[in-house]
Amino acid sequence: VQLQAFGGGLVQTGGSLRLSCVASGRAFSSYATVGWFRQAPGKEREFVAAISDSGASTYVADAVKGRFAISRDNAKNTVYLQMNSLKPEDAAIYYCAAGLRYSGIYTRSNNYKYWGQGTLVTVSS
Repeated sequence: VQLQAFGGGLVQTGGSLRLSCVASGRAFSSYATVGWFRQAPGKEREFVAAISDSGASTYVADAVKGRFAISRDNAKNTVYLQMNSLKPEDAAIYYCAAGLRYSGIYTRSNNYKYWGQGTLVTVSS
């Protein structure tokens, strides 16, 4: 079971990026909820967004609501994080996670069993 996150990079303030999280070794649809988290230097890992197994339900942190959107394509074993109107405070390493230990608790990083390696997002002002 491996998750691989990619798509990060350097973008100017106001720009957009789309992150992808690809699962291997097991169908993504079996993971149910998949989440994105981020961690900036010197800060704790924080919840960004999560999506249910079918994609029918999505959850987005207040800090990124209206700018970020999460989606998934189970046929491609991929979950996406579309990030628009990026701000310098969005700069961080972004991680995808899957496999909730306890269902329904999708905002806590310690409730996820599997993690990708992270992809760096840098936003220049």
